Formats: sequence, structure tokens, C-alpha cells
Amino acid sequence: MKLRLSISQRLVAWMTVLLCILFGAVLFIIQKREVRTLFDETRTRAVLMARYMADINRQPLVRNDADTIRKNIDDKVSDQLPYIIFYDRSGEPLVANAFARAHPDILSRSHFDEDVAPDALFFDTQQILAKGRSLRVLEVEIPIFLPGGVRKWASVKIGHSLEPMAADIREERTALLLVGLGGFLLGILGATMLARRITRPIKKLAEGTVKISHGDFSHTIDIRSGDEIGELARSFNQMTGQLLQARERMEAANLKLVQAEKLASIGQLAATIAHEIRNPLTSVKLNIQKIAEDAGFETPESEHLELAMEGIEQIEKFIKELLNFTRVPELNLERFSLEQIIEESLKVLMNSLAQKGITVEKNYGAQLPSVLVDGDKMRQVFLNLLRNSQEALEPGGRITIIVDTDDAHKTKQLRVRISDNGPGIAEKHWGNIFEPFFTTKPSGFGLGLANARKIVEQHNGSIRLAKRRGRGSNFVILIPREEGT
Repeated sequence: MKLRLSISQRLVAWMTVLLCILFGAVLFIIQKREVRTLFDETRTRAVLMARYMADINRQPLVRNDADTIRKNIDDKVSDQLPYIIFYDRSGEPLVANAFARAHPDILSRSHFDEDVAPDALFFDTQQILAKGRSLRVLEVEIPIFLPGGVRKWASVKIGHSLEPMAADIREERTALLLVGLGGFLLGILGATMLARRITRPIKKLAEGTVKISHGDFSHTIDIRSGDEIGELARSFNQMTGQLLQARERMEAANLKLVQAEKLASIGQLAATIAHEIRNPLTSVKLNIQKIAEDAGFETPESEHLELAMEGIEQIEKFIKELLNFTRVPELNLERFSLEQIIEESLKVLMNSLAQKGITVEKNYGAQLPSVLVDGDKMRQVFLNLLRNSQEALEPGGRITIIVDTDDAHKTKQLRVRISDNGPGIAEKHWGNIFEPFFTTKPSGFGLGLANARKIVEQHNGSIRLAKRRGRGSNFVILIPREEGT
């Protein structure tokens, strides 16, 4: 599924990327410069220390006083200065502290030969093992000349620890990251506010176009700005006003045409039914009523007349149901909760259920969404199913109503299950119960369940008789939900 981002989200995303690149580049440059500065400061301190050691040991070197040199070395050796080594004129080690003597690779020959300039310097970085841990040091060696001498008399090499510099770099890097993170968050906040300010009018314009596309031409887009979007909104409002006027004129003309066609169709159907069935049936009904008014009839004859009247009423009822079934009315869709429609259907049957002592068990799921249905038509469906259960149950029976969600299908749906513990429907009739004119009742026309299926299918849903163990029937109705509900 392709991810769709709004203009605001894309704008924030791109500004976030640009801010990341900008802050990353700035922090990288600053960090590189800081590292170089710290390294230069460390190297300067190391050179000063090497020259200091050369100055205080120049006379002992002349006197070949190794003890004094060793004492001066031991006074200066520390964690930041782990080793100091003096070399003689030929470059061989002369005096060194214990740490240097324990590491032959550090104690090796001098890096200078006899022909070296007085201001010569040697730099190198070493990775050594000290006290069980790896230690990076900056190694500095300088030559030592006697006053007035032209050839190197000796040299001194020191190892200056780079750990303090590394700690300073870590602190500097942490501070830069915190500053960068703060700036980045402020930038994102500003980008979000700017994106909303830019896209809010566009969003209003898009919402307005959606409403207008659904036929709400009375909707106006309220964008008070002097830029191109404001000009577009004003033009759009002018266009919708013209469309509204045109639609009103068209609806008036269509209404007249539909009414004329409807009257013609109804008139033709009514004339046919009245002529073919109802007119003769009314004549028969009136004559029977007139005869029944004659008090001279005995009781058997009066009972026969009453049976004839009941038969006529059944025919009239059948004609009415048949017309309702063959008619395909337009659905009046509104948002309802199915629990509300079911409760209204139960109220209609409240007295008849109470007379037979039938209990109704209800189990409605939590936070069920509403659905877009024709409330009157769906009420007919539930009334038909509940009335069938009520008629089939013995006194003291039970009807169970369960409403929950069914997300197992591709289309999200609400599921209504209406079951009872009555005699149920024979398995041989399961495939026919929704067919028109099929019924298992001694009375009835077999249009109730057929009409219920027609209404449910008009809502793009389904109704079926589910198999269940034991006695009773179990009807399952699925009504699709809208996306996002």
C-alpha cells in the first residue's frame, strides 16, 4: 500500500531533511575545527614540556650526572606524562624512567642523527598499554645543544597523554550534539508551524472542494488572504454560487418530470389492480357486509359470512404485501446505531413477548460504530425476524440478540445475530426460506424473509440462516461499515 503524505507532511519532511543536512554539516565543521585546535594546544604543551626538560637537564648532561637527570625525570612523570627519555649524542638511550625501560619499543634509538638543526622537532602518536588499558600518547622529541655548540649534544623524548584531549573532545562533542539537537527541535517546530500556516488555507480549499463535489453548493470557502490562494478561493466561491443556481433550476425541472412520471406509473398500476382485482373484490366485500347485516341468518350462516370476510381481508393484505415487495423504493440513508433500531423494534413487540413470557437476552459490543442505513427499512427486517421467533416460541422461550463487529472480511462489517430456542427450521427448507411465497406457517404469504433479504442486499449487506446445534433458529445479518469507522 502506497503511503500518501499531505502537503504539510511533505513540507515538514523536506525541511527536516534540510535541517539534518545543515546542522550535520555545521556540527561536523565545528567539531573538526575544535579537534584541530585541541590537538594544536596539546602539541604546544608537549613541546614546551620537552624544552623545559631540556633546559633543566642541560648542565647534568654536560656533567654526565645521570642521577640528577633521573631525579628530574621522576619528579615530572605523571599520568599525563607517562615517560621521559634522554638520548646521548649517538642516539642511544641515556636515562629513562621505569615505564619507558619496561617498553623496549618506546626506548628504542633517537629519531635524530648528529647533523640536525637546533629547532628540529619530531612528532608521532603511539598506542601503548599502561596499567592494563590502552593509552594514546603524543610523542615529541627535540635535540639538545650546548651554548655555542653546532652539533647535537643529546636529545629528549617525552610521551604526552592524549586522554585529556580525548575527554575534552567528548565533552565538546556532547555539547555540540545538545546544541544541535535543541536547534534541530526548534527548527522542526518552526517548520511545522510554517507548514501549517502555508497549508491551512490549502486544506480549507480541499475540504470545500470535497463538500462541493458531494453536491453542497451552498458551502463557501472562508480564506481571507491577499495571495494567490485567497484569489482562488474567491473565484471558487463565485463558481459554486453559479453552480448552485444552475442546480436549483435543474432540480426544479427534474422534480416536475419525476412527479409526472411517478403519477403516470402509479396511476397505471393502481388502475390495473383496481380494475382486475380490487373493484370486483370490493363489490363482493360490500355485498357480503350487506347480507351479514340481515338479522335473519342463523349462526352457521353468519359464521360462513365472517369466514368469507376474513378471506377477503387476507387477499387485500396479500395484494398490499405484493405491491410493497415488487416496488423498489429509494433508500433514505442516515447514520444510525443498530442497537437503537433493534430496541425500537423490540418496543413494537413488547406486549406480545410479555404475554408469552418470552425473555430477550441482549449482548451489544462496546463502542460499536454507527452505520449509514435506511432506519425504517432496517426496522422492518428486525421486526420480521423477531416476530417469526415470537410466533415460533412456546411460552417461556428465549430470544438472543448479539451485535458485534466482523472484520474477518475485506470489507469491515457489523454483525447482528438473532437466535431463539424454538423448534427451528427443518434442514430441508434452509435453501428456500428466502424465496418469495415460500412459507412453513399455516398462514402467511412467504414474503417476509424475501423482503428482508431484499432490504439487506440494498444496503450491500447479507442475511443468512446459520447452522446451530440443538433446537432453534439463528439468523446472521452483516451490514458493511464505512471506511474509517
